[in-house]
Amino acid sequence: MDASPATPDGVPPTPEGEEPAPVVEVMEGVEDVGRLPLPRRNRGEVFGIANQLLGAARIRVMCEDSIPRMGRITGKMKKKMWIREGDLLILRPWGFQEGKADILFRYSRTQAQYLARRNLLPPSVNLFGPADAKSEPTPSA
Repeated sequence: MDASPATPDGVPPTPEGEEPAPVVEVMEGVEDVGRLPLPRRNRGEVFGIANQLLGAARIRVMCEDSIPRMGRITGKMKKKMWIREGDLLILRPWGFQEGKADILFRYSRTQAQYLARRNLLPPSVNLFGPADAKSEPTPSA
């Protein structure tokens, strides 16, 4: 029998030049974001709020980096998901034109409120937080 040595964590060693196989760790008590997609920062994706509908699959969007951009609804979303003013979006800015971006995903109002409660939205696009936190009544004496 050939007994191959194992590393202290119980994973067998890999031959030289190969990457180790991914190990799945089970973590208990960790809250999950659910199945909502978040912007992939490594691809340059950002949050944005739809400001003005312009027609022809174009929308004026205020991004989380405070740059207004012209958003283009991709063909995949064109007739499946309707976008209204005030919707939370995921955008991918164009690398060759600063003022334009592709719209990749639209959150429903409930999903946006969920992200706001979890503090996953940057303050510049967090319009979906609790309304009672903004205005507190003062007691009259």
